[in-house]
Amino acid sequence: MRTVPDPHNAVLSTAKEMLRRGLVEGTAGNISARTEDGNIVCTPSSVDYTAMTLEDLVVVAPDGSVVSRSGERSPTSELALHLACYQAFDDVGSVIHAHPVWATMFACSHQPVPACVDEFSMYVGGEVRCADYAMSGSADVGVNAVKALEARGAALIANHGLVAVAQSPAKALHIVALVERTAQIAWGARALGGVVAVPDKVVTDFAGVYQLMRSL
Repeated sequence: MRTVPDPHNAVLSTAKEMLRRGLVEGTAGNISARTEDGNIVCTPSSVDYTAMTLEDLVVVAPDGSVVSRSGERSPTSELALHLACYQAFDDVGSVIHAHPVWATMFACSHQPVPACVDEFSMYVGGEVRCADYAMSGSADVGVNAVKALEARGAALIANHGLVAVAQSPAKALHIVALVERTAQIAWGARALGGVVAVPDKVVTDFAGVYQLMRSL
């Protein structure tokens, strides 16, 4: 079971960096990390990232029941998505759900973000698939996302945004940023006449590197 050292500080600092990079707006998006005891620390619902403190974070058990919180703070409304990812992937220590603009355009068109930059597959595992649509906050969001995340570090959430999984919040944020950058590049390449695919062997080889990196 993958856990994250100092998970509270890792979640808080990454949440603020996610906002700074413009990958979310306001209180949207959410971040979680698995603790040494198997519980999960996550960002709270409807708290501005600029004002968020360690005391605002909520700790839940793998079944979603609240273990500890400050006052009346509630865990993120997309908790079911996070729990589904941890249950499905034992090698995942952190989950990020964000709303990056370019990637979300692909999510709204139900199109995958192609692995059109050769090193993309090394960090993400291949093209980023779009999960089947499910209503925000429902358990089906997590069920559908897990299917799209098979052998991948990220998946698009149809008509909503993006989810990324990794060993730590920092690495998950790197994946979010890379998918967003690649989505913008792919959009521009289409405007120039179309995306030229990376050779299949390169994609396969780099996807193998991704699996190795994810296991470390």
